[in-house]
Amino acid sequence: MQEFNKEFDAKMQKTIEVVNSDFASVRAGRANAAVLDKIVVDYYGTPTPIQQVASISSPDPRSLMVSPWDSSLLKAIEKAIQTSELGINPQNDGKVIRLLFPQLTEERRKELTKQVRKYAENGKVAIRNIRRDAMDRLKAAEKKGEMTEDDRKDCEKELQDITDKNCKKIDELCEKKEKELMAV
Repeated sequence: MQEFNKEFDAKMQKTIEVVNSDFASVRAGRANAAVLDKIVVDYYGTPTPIQQVASISSPDPRSLMVSPWDSSLLKAIEKAIQTSELGINPQNDGKVIRLLFPQLTEERRKELTKQVRKYAENGKVAIRNIRRDAMDRLKAAEKKGEMTEDDRKDCEKELQDITDKNCKKIDELCEKKEKELMAV
């Protein structure tokens, strides 16, 4: 039974990692290279993550500098950033692309907070789906005679505790990100 719950706890942990990376991709007024994580560049016909074709540095707290390893990619990187949901206009000087992060307006902060809450809710739904799959497997195991009803109920209770713990963790991450967004 322990291995069974550990398997589903590991799946829930992966969900939390995904939610955390979603949170990292939300721009919070400060320059953070993680906002570029989901941007892909057309590299000779192949969609490639921007980190694989350029180095990303932060010369100061409000800007990022993207230095492509192949200068012919400047236009493609610029286009990828413009078409992304970042809301930042890249500045191409012929060698590097600079991204200047303006101070967030109150309205934009509220929009980003809603987006963060949506990511958190999607993560909790995914965790509850994992729990449902585990419950279905437990019921099937009981039907096959692989476990008793008492064992199934004990396992379900433990699974619910794991689910609650992981949902609470997502709520804590969400609250932390919201505080970061609302800080001026």
